Amino acid sequence: MKFRKVTAIIGAAVMMMSLAACGSSNDGGSSDGGDGGSSSGGSINVISREDGSGTRGAFVELFGVEEEVDGEKVDNTTTDATVTNNTSVMLSTVAQDPNAIGYVSLGSLSDDVKAVKIDGAEATAENIESGTYKVSRPFNIVTKDGLSDVAQDFINFIMSTQGQEVVADEGYIPVDTTTEYTASGLSGTVTVSGSSSVSPVMEKLSEAYQELNADVKVELQTSDSTTGVSNAVEGISDIGMASRELKDSETSQGVTATVIATDGIAVIVSNDNSVDELTTDQVKQIFTGEITSWDEVTE
Repeated sequence: MKFRKVTAIIGAAVMMMSLAACGSSNDGGSSDGGDGGSSSGGSINVISREDGSGTRGAFVELFGVEEEVDGEKVDNTTTDATVTNNTSVMLSTVAQDPNAIGYVSLGSLSDDVKAVKIDGAEATAENIESGTYKVSRPFNIVTKDGLSDVAQDFINFIMSTQGQEVVADEGYIPVDTTTEYTASGLSGTVTVSGSSSVSPVMEKLSEAYQELNADVKVELQTSDSTTGVSNAVEGISDIGMASRELKDSETSQGVTATVIATDGIAVIVSNDNSVDELTTDQVKQIFTGEITSWDEVTE
């Protein structure tokens, strides 16, 4: 009797577990986390950068999201886009959302996200250099006349073979140079501010420079390209960082841009998204709101 009771209880438990399992497999969920990115045709969540970001400025120009209307440049990024204010937030936002799409500096890519091919080309420094991957832009430093000796010395290091070796080691395309750098023996402080895309390689350049010049301190403040240019114009910083070309309205204020590297812009999705490749036109249509579902790029 006791044996039959125990058997009946076990049988009932097994039935309940089976029903629960069936229910969980038929409630709209999927093994890729519910929406599952492109694999289930979810709505595309567009993630963009803030106004003033050099990465956004270069991205909208290169993909045709920005158009000229009556002599004025208009950014047509969809109003449904979620706006992030720096590179790290962009990366984490896209990484956590299987339906998200965004963009970052090639040198800032991490394994937490996936860079999709554009027109069949992978986002690599080699493909940028060969011209296969066409989504690239300059990294600029912005200065005006009257630089201190120590600020000029730091720039001399950046543009030297030693400085450009740091650039290459960080995954960017260096500028051609044969100039060797010799430590100056100077002391003082150099202030640098601006683009969050340029900031990672600038941090490495600062560290390498300070190893050779122990009495110099390089202070690095990260914001955006527009702020970097403004700070250089106003003398708040010795050097501004901009991950785009300067506008005529900026150069007219007495500052000069110097290219220190060439960077690519990677279009990124979550690792849980099955999309591996997009065309330039598809990226444009996604970011202008013409394409709103992953089904439209996987059919």
